[in-house]
This record gives sequence, C-alpha cells and structure tokens, in this order.
Amino acid sequence: MATKVLPQPERAEIRVESVLQALGEPVRLTIVRALADNPAGVCCGDIELPVTASTRAHHLRILREAGVLSTHTDGTRRISILRREDLEDLYPGLLTGILSAKQ
Repeated sequence: MATKVLPQPERAEIRVESVLQALGEPVRLTIVRALADNPAGVCCGDIELPVTASTRAHHLRILREAGVLSTHTDGTRRISILRREDLEDLYPGLLTGILSAKQ
C-alpha cells in the first residue's frame, strides 16, 4: 500500500501563535510528549488518552495543522511524528522548554 502524507503546513508556514495555541491544551501536550519519546512515530491509537476516538482525531488534526506533527498513512494506520527539527529551527528551545516543564 502507498504511503500518504496528510496535509500540513510547510516549514515556512508554521507560526508560533498556532504552535503555542495547539500546545496549550493538556490532551495535545500529552500527545506531543508521547511523540517526543518515540522519534520514529506512533500509531495514533497507541497513545493512551482519556478521550473518545473522534476527540483524539480532532486533537491530532489541530497539532498537524499547526505544524507540530506530521501524519502519514501506513496501510490503514495513521502514524504521527513530532516535527522536532522544523520547530527547533524556527523557534529554538521552544519545544525543549515545553517538554521539560513539570506536568
């Protein structure tokens, strides 16, 4: 089966306001922390969250559209990967600071 990358902003289109807004929600921050621990990516359903599948999909879409993560298909699975390099190049230290903050 062919891999398909879901729509996301190009690096130059990522805006700090969108990134901060996306990261300001606890469930989305949990997703980002899980992706930071798994650089190869995570299947969307493998991240344990206290929300329904549709709410999970909504949070993943917000993060993807903000440029925080990239999602591609692998057969019937959707794999999300943190866009660490893009975020670090655009906003040095931002992601590191957020991930190191107390939970």
